[in-house]
Amino acid sequence: VYRVQKCWSSLFTPRAIFYREQHGFKHEKVLISVAVQKMVNAKAAGVIFTIHPVTGEEDKIVIEGNWGLGEAVVSGAVTPDEWVVDKNTLEIIDERIVEKTVEYIRDPRTGKTIHAEVPPERRNIPCLTREEVRRLAELAVKIEKHYGRPMDIEYAVDKDLPFPESVFIVQARPETVWSVRKEKAKAEAKAAEVELGEAKIVVRGLAASPGVAYGKAKVCFTVEDAKKLMQKGDILVTKMTDPDWVPYMKIASAIVTDEGGMTAHAAIVSRELGIPCIVGTREATKNMQTGKDYTVDASRGVVYEGKVATLIEEKVEEKVAPTLEGIEMIIKQPTATKIYMNLGVPEKIKDYKNLPFDGIGLMRVEFIMASYIGEHPLYLIETKRERVFIERMAEGIAMVAREIYPRPVVVRFSDFKTNEYRGLKGGEKYEPEEANPMLGWRGVSRYISPQYEEAFRLEARAIIKVREEYGLTNVWVMAPFVRTLWEAEKFIELLKEEGLRSGRDFKIWAMAEVPSVIFLADKFSKYFDGFSIGSNDLTQLTLGTDRDSAILPKIDKRYFDERDPAVRRAIAHLIKTAHNSPYGYRTVSICGQAPSVYPEFTEFLVRQGIDSVSVNPDVVVNTRYLVASIERKIMLERLQQLEEELAYKRARETAIKRPKFDYEWTPEW
Repeated sequence: VYRVQKCWSSLFTPRAIFYREQHGFKHEKVLISVAVQKMVNAKAAGVIFTIHPVTGEEDKIVIEGNWGLGEAVVSGAVTPDEWVVDKNTLEIIDERIVEKTVEYIRDPRTGKTIHAEVPPERRNIPCLTREEVRRLAELAVKIEKHYGRPMDIEYAVDKDLPFPESVFIVQARPETVWSVRKEKAKAEAKAAEVELGEAKIVVRGLAASPGVAYGKAKVCFTVEDAKKLMQKGDILVTKMTDPDWVPYMKIASAIVTDEGGMTAHAAIVSRELGIPCIVGTREATKNMQTGKDYTVDASRGVVYEGKVATLIEEKVEEKVAPTLEGIEMIIKQPTATKIYMNLGVPEKIKDYKNLPFDGIGLMRVEFIMASYIGEHPLYLIETKRERVFIERMAEGIAMVAREIYPRPVVVRFSDFKTNEYRGLKGGEKYEPEEANPMLGWRGVSRYISPQYEEAFRLEARAIIKVREEYGLTNVWVMAPFVRTLWEAEKFIELLKEEGLRSGRDFKIWAMAEVPSVIFLADKFSKYFDGFSIGSNDLTQLTLGTDRDSAILPKIDKRYFDERDPAVRRAIAHLIKTAHNSPYGYRTVSICGQAPSVYPEFTEFLVRQGIDSVSVNPDVVVNTRYLVASIERKIMLERLQQLEEELAYKRARETAIKRPKFDYEWTPEW
């Protein structure tokens, strides 16, 4: 009865009264009825969208679920399992099964809903069977057909009933994000459907950076080809890119490569530049022709011949960088975990500086070397032009540090491979040809080598110039591809010789990419103030998978997956060891692609206690919201655990303090 009274009284909450006043409803005319019905004893529950809530695709059904009652999913307290179902065939086309650690269930003693831990044996298995997913999709299609619009549906699966009677729909309401655009979107799709159906597919590949572009293809096998052929708005078609290609990538409307995976250079830089990109097509340079028009749909990984009206908007809206006012509410999402941003092209900082990030967690200098300098540093030394390198490198770094001061800028020293250095002017004289440059002369091994040491010292002097001459003391440094303790020691000594010492306002980090850094994190802590996990290379070296392979991901995406248990265990070990280092607390960050792509991976990192995550500019806002939500969830879980512990303690104290009697009973035998 009390609960029914609570429902009735909700008619007169301040919010309800204000709503009626705002809309002119008379208070005495608004009535309420309370329906009392049996609750589904849910083994699993969640939500269904009859339109993809992220992309707006109307031919997709998205089903999210978790163990227990649906409150956990609806409130956002958990990261749910997810299935994407084709609305026409009802076939499951994608699924994501995550670790589910908590559930809301009915307490059989009190009848109340309680928060409980999911037993270990159920945490990593799907909360729904494939039959249940299909049944939910069938019901969702019927509900959408009945209402004539995309729907947001809540469901529950009863643990006490046999299938399919066990599947219940508990609520259905109109989907509120994409529905407002529905009529326009349907009309446009219908008008262009024939054109899309008739469009000829030229190549398919991996969708590396989403978006659609139309333009003339320029097939370029070398940077020299690109220099001659590329004009603003062209589609760059090549085998694979490296930092030398960035000037031409910047003016391209889209990029299509024969080789590479989701963490290839073309994929990473395209996402940063906001350019549509498809990688791993195998035959783009063969099937696409210079000067011919194509439409690149990088959201689906397809290139069409000609102009496809379905995909191309005639009026292109200008992108506007966010203002301080526009992000005010986002900044009010405080997080204990710092949100950093990755950056490679210095001038892009003007577009991104007002985003709600706490600093640059990875500033790549390869673009500066390829575009601002363009000559091999040893060639500059030989021709007595060292100042050119120092000044241009300093200018590029200062451009970023000045815009976001006093937020830190973590500059990663150059991480070109030998084949990339050879592309710089004069490089062929100094660079050997390696069969596998990815695992060759790169990173710290290059800096401390007699052949390259003098060139590296120029980078160190550029950092000193930025900090001391320009006064930008928010610039820190990071060493890439650290392998051994002895080279770390030599590297630190080299920096000291140039006047760079770790201190209160200057930190020296190491990239944690090679598993040896994970295994010996306590030892490496002697030399570095912090670690930044390069999840791309760490995954490659832990799983033995070429990150640029276009073949393995097509066989099974799990061949290169940062969420693999081995990679996650390595990361967890690093965080724990670094935080408990014998040389003091050491910071741990991450700057690979994983946090930008997988929300559940971000939750794993936050729960492990990572100090910061550094993500691509396009996901900074979402990541801040996500991390804030995860941290709130963790706090609520801890508060609930504390309440339960206190309740248990009080119960024990009450049991111990039983009443004492003033007489003793002695049995008579």
